[in-house]
Amino acid sequence: MRVREQTVSMTKPTGDPNGSMTWQDPTVPNGPFTIGGRLHSVRYALRGLALMLKSQHNAWLHAFASFCILVMGLVCGLSAGDWCWVILAIMAVWTAEALNTALEFLADAASPEFHPLIKKAKDVAAGGVLISAMGSVLIGLLVIGPHLLSLLGRLL
Repeated sequence: MRVREQTVSMTKPTGDPNGSMTWQDPTVPNGPFTIGGRLHSVRYALRGLALMLKSQHNAWLHAFASFCILVMGLVCGLSAGDWCWVILAIMAVWTAEALNTALEFLADAASPEFHPLIKKAKDVAAGGVLISAMGSVLIGLLVIGPHLLSLLGRLL
């Protein structure tokens, strides 16, 4: 089976009044650093996070789990060091989910029809999210577990 070849430039598009798209040379600087440009970058990033939450069911599970862990951390009175571990674990899962979502969007754009290599790439990316989530659960058990056991011991 022959796979169709595509070449895609990963640079910023510019449009002309006729609606056609041209691509900027990636070796040419984007222009000066501006606060407005950075604010646009933050706006694009927030738009991406919103898109991930709208389109990915697992992102809602991550949001719920993150909320629960943060509440448990507050209830348990975690130390600054413990908070660092918890925040790092939450960040790792969200980062893995965002990269997985981006890969899925790119894969669907590159090959809208089923392709076994695209399926493999998506499965590997999903496996990365699973590894991150499992590691975060272990961190949560190690950091919050003793606090919860102590809290339960005082209540009983």
